[in-house]
Amino acid sequence: METKAAVFRKVHEPLTIESIEIDKPWGREVLVKTAATGVCHSDLHVVDGVGRFPLDRPIILGHEGAGVVEAVGADVTTVRPGDHVVACLSGFCGSCEQCLGGHPNLCVGGVVTRAESAPPRLSQKGQAFRQFIGISSYAERMLLHENSVVKIDPELPLDRAALVGCGVLTGVGAALRSSGLEAGQTVAVFGCGGVGLSIVQGARIGGARQIIGVDVFESKLEMAKRVGATHVVNSAQDDPVKAVRALTGGAGVDHAFEAVGNTTLVRQAIESLAIRGTATIVGVLPPDAKIEFPWMAIRPECRVQTSRMGSNRFRVDIPRYLEFYRQGRLLLDEMVTRRGRLDGINEAFRAMKAGEVARTVLLFE
Repeated sequence: METKAAVFRKVHEPLTIESIEIDKPWGREVLVKTAATGVCHSDLHVVDGVGRFPLDRPIILGHEGAGVVEAVGADVTTVRPGDHVVACLSGFCGSCEQCLGGHPNLCVGGVVTRAESAPPRLSQKGQAFRQFIGISSYAERMLLHENSVVKIDPELPLDRAALVGCGVLTGVGAALRSSGLEAGQTVAVFGCGGVGLSIVQGARIGGARQIIGVDVFESKLEMAKRVGATHVVNSAQDDPVKAVRALTGGAGVDHAFEAVGNTTLVRQAIESLAIRGTATIVGVLPPDAKIEFPWMAIRPECRVQTSRMGSNRFRVDIPRYLEFYRQGRLLLDEMVTRRGRLDGINEAFRAMKAGEVARTVLLFE
């Protein structure tokens, strides 16, 4: 079957809109007609050559998608045609040690993509395309393993639901699941893009008494205040560590989150902690990144940890977070700064780099 997709071929070059072939679903695979996809920094990292994703063949990027099931393989049991679903890159096998231990986000089973020896899910005139993180949502259709999707209420808007597949799941989960946040504690969020704003919201939902948003863009700081930050710091104007300490009466925060993938922000987050505070690194750092900080700059018994995709159990968490949205506790409408079409993907990347948006959502017919 032919479908249109935004194709990535070379680092630093624009994506091109092309017709590609998408295979029919096998076994436990699900064919989804894409309704909406968010534009995430992880996709931009590939375009900019950050990280070690294989570049030996064209790639269909995108991983924050939602849509309607069109067809299913013979062995699928969890969804059927007509179901509304959200895709999630935390596809799981369900039988490895991490899955059985309650951590499917850390699955090591690796069954949600086809084997390299099998016919490709995506191709063009016989040339295989890479599927990005098992999703590839910058296309009119997605071919996914059933353990990479979750069924949602069809009354929920798919352009908002798409965000919960990655950025919102990662940020809200970092606050509510990964960090160990307790009601009444204090929080600083370094970086107020889509993930950072979701951390702010997770901290608010979790009952933090003080939430400090840190960024260099005033527009993002204003957005942080709209979704729950009690204080903001423009780190282009003020030393953020000193500012966070001043706002907390010199104590520092119980929880600091880094939401960009920047070593300077990681160091600042660590240095802003209170005694026995926890720094949670949520952003994706370059593979060779090194973090250095003065030993005496951190308070006693602090912890530094990472969070992968908000420590999610997405089959439970995505419907739960969408229920928060329905109740007005999770603000998704405010997160969508711009909407566009697939042919606007390069403009969406430009706006992201310029700090003009929290999230751009691309809509399909």
